[in-house]
Parts: sequence; C-alpha cells; structure tokens
Amino acid sequence: MKHLLLCSLLAVLLGAGCSAPKKPPLTDSDVATAWADMTLRLTKTTPANTPTYASRCLGYIGLTMYESVVPGYPAYRSLEGQLNGLDSLPKPETGKPYNWVLALNAGQAYILQHIYNQTSDENKHRVDSLAQVVADQFAEDVDKEIITQSVEFGQAVAERVFAWSKTDGGHRGYLKNFDKTMTYPDHLGCWKPPLYAQSFSHYPLHPHWGKNRTFLAQDARIPAPARIPYSTDKSSAYYQQFLQVYEKEKTLTQTEKEIAIWWSDDPDETFTPPGHSYYMATLAVRKAKPSLIRAAETYARVGMAVADAFIDCWKWKFQFFTERPNTFVPQHIDQQWDSFWPDPPFPAFPSGHAIQAGATATVLTDLYGNQFAFADSAHVGRKPDRLRQTKFKARQFTSFRQAAQEIADSRFYGGIHTPQDNQAGLEKGDAIGLNINRLNWKR
Repeated sequence: MKHLLLCSLLAVLLGAGCSAPKKPPLTDSDVATAWADMTLRLTKTTPANTPTYASRCLGYIGLTMYESVVPGYPAYRSLEGQLNGLDSLPKPETGKPYNWVLALNAGQAYILQHIYNQTSDENKHRVDSLAQVVADQFAEDVDKEIITQSVEFGQAVAERVFAWSKTDGGHRGYLKNFDKTMTYPDHLGCWKPPLYAQSFSHYPLHPHWGKNRTFLAQDARIPAPARIPYSTDKSSAYYQQFLQVYEKEKTLTQTEKEIAIWWSDDPDETFTPPGHSYYMATLAVRKAKPSLIRAAETYARVGMAVADAFIDCWKWKFQFFTERPNTFVPQHIDQQWDSFWPDPPFPAFPSGHAIQAGATATVLTDLYGNQFAFADSAHVGRKPDRLRQTKFKARQFTSFRQAAQEIADSRFYGGIHTPQDNQAGLEKGDAIGLNINRLNWKR
C-alpha cells in the first residue's frame, strides 16, 4: 500500500505513471520540496494568476511552512511579533509531543487550497492526494493523539496566517488585475500602453499593488531609487540608456536570446518570475539536504522576499510611471524598432525581475553561501520559440548572485528594460533581502 501511495506522489509531482522500482521513503526535506513543487504547479496552472499575486501567495505559503514547524526546534524563533501586524500565532500545548512533518503537511494543504481558492478542482484533488501520501508515510506507527494534535496545530497556523493575509490589501487580487477607471499621469517620459505587448489590456496591471501591506514594516520604509532625469538630448544620460537597448537588440548573440526567453516566465506559460525564485530555493534545498526547519526557513525567506519586492517595486513603478524602450526608441531613435521580447503591461522603473532576483539572491546567499553551484532546468522540455528561433536551454550558475545578475540582464536583452531599471531593481532587492536576513530567526 505504501508503495502505491509513494507512486501516487510521483504521479502528482511528475505527471507520470508508476511502474518503476520501489522508491525510498521520503525524508523530512523531501516533504518540504514536494510541497514547494505542488505550490509551483498551482502557481502555473491557476487561472488569472499574475507575478504580483503569485509573489503574495508565495510569501504566505512559505511563512506557513516555517511557523508550522518552528516550535519543534528550540534554537529557532517564531516570527510572531516581528512581522507587520502578525502579533499572535497558535502555540503547541506544553508537554505534549508533536510530529512536525505532519504539522507542516496539514498547514501546506490548508494554505494552498485557501490562498489559491480559485484553482481548479483537479488541483485541489492533487493537494489532497499529496497530503494523504505524506500522512500515510509519516503517521505510520505514530500514536493517534499525536497525529491529531500535530494536524490540528499545522492547520491552526495556516488558518491564522490566511486570516492575516486577508487584511493586506491584495486578497483575491486576481479579481481586480486592471483598474479601468484609472487616470494616467501625463508627463514627459510617461508610460504608454504598448502596441507590442504581452497583454491585450491597455490598462496597467495592479496599479494599486504598492499600497499593500509588506511582510516587514521596514521594507515599506525603504527609500525610492534615484532615476535619471528625462531628456531627448542625444548626449544625455537618459537618451544613452535607451540607445544602449537599441544597439543591443541589433547585436544579440544566440546565448543572449536564450537568456531573454529563459527568464521571461510569462504567467500564461510558466510559474511566473517569483515562482522561478521559489524554484531556485528548491534547487538549493535538494542539493544541500538541510534539516526540516532549515528547509522551511528557506521557503519563508524567499517567499516573503519576493512578496515585499513586488510591493515595493509596484509602489515605485506607479510613483514614477516611466516609459519603456518601445515608447522612447520609436519616437526618438528608430521609428521601425521593436524589442526582442514584447512589453509587459505596466511601467518600467525599476525592474520587477531584477528586484525580486536581488532579494532572492541575498537571502539564499545568506543561507547557503557565496559559492553555490546549481543548474536551472525549469524550462527544459518546452517547445522552442520558433518566432525568435531560440531553444530553452538549461542555465548553469556558480552562485545565486550570478543568477540574479543574469535575470536582470535578461530584461535588457529582451529590450524591455534599460540598464538603470535593472540596476535600481537589484540594489533595492538587496535591501529587502537584508531586512529579511536580519529578522531574529534564531534565539
């Protein structure tokens, strides 16, 4: 029976049948990564998802994972009282034993089905199936009372986190992706709805997202990045930013094209840019094989980092409301120019890809070190991009910082961000990641 259940887990995660030899039992960290895989499946396949909404979901999912197990590790501290308005969390009963894998399992099942309540019945069934597989392995030979109190504790944590999430300003944000009543700013260098775009909407995505509550109060106080003043003078720094984009598009190497499409992470096709960061967290956990609490901490840090990165980024995007190369270049450099990659439906400065990549690199480097080699094969197997005559090839890195720089550069290669957009994003992402790292994770 256990063999069939473990085969069910593989079928859930890999979409394959089970005729292979018997698999070894799941380890504690395997359970964490299995739930991360399930999270990314829902992120990719849930309707009306966006990078903004996905980042928010990952923050609460990762936090739930951590808080459902942290009482079992005396060296670690809960984030209760350290986050923005999360003043209380359920406590385990003193003196009673708990199975922390079962607590994590119950918490992840609850938060996934509630934070992604608009997902399909098929996805909800997959969540239930994974929860059952884990429960059957880790509840074997465990006292029924321990099972019950462990499951109840994990679910209670998830219920509290979900209730807190409903007050952040982004609850069910997929119902209001575009504000058709919005009045655009009108200034030189202003963002305009793109003609060559990823979206049919001529309204910017989630214009009010920057008003949402950040996980860390200090992240909301990070000062806005400095921006180069608008100018059409060919010798100006502003003009030169767009000229660099224009010139790069004419000299793109095949490798640069591969980088541009690899990191595009269109939400209609993939698990979104913040999902890609959560995927990199899984690569780190699978390679390092940390303890359960360390794995949970990894997902909590990355989830909250990308969530706050998108809130801050959207606040600044709509503060500056700046144009993209597809507006400036045809007007002032070459009327016939199109970018290699189509524009997303929101202002440019700073880069969302770069800010969340910088935040992710900062927290993962703090956890796993400056030198951490890994291969990113997230999109291996996708059909080639025939329009751009480019294949999806795995990316190799020697550090998380190297990956973050490539993620930022990919938007420059795609022709949809200037260098200043990317540099500002990386710098502010670093600041967000440092704030996450400075939380009192240990006693």
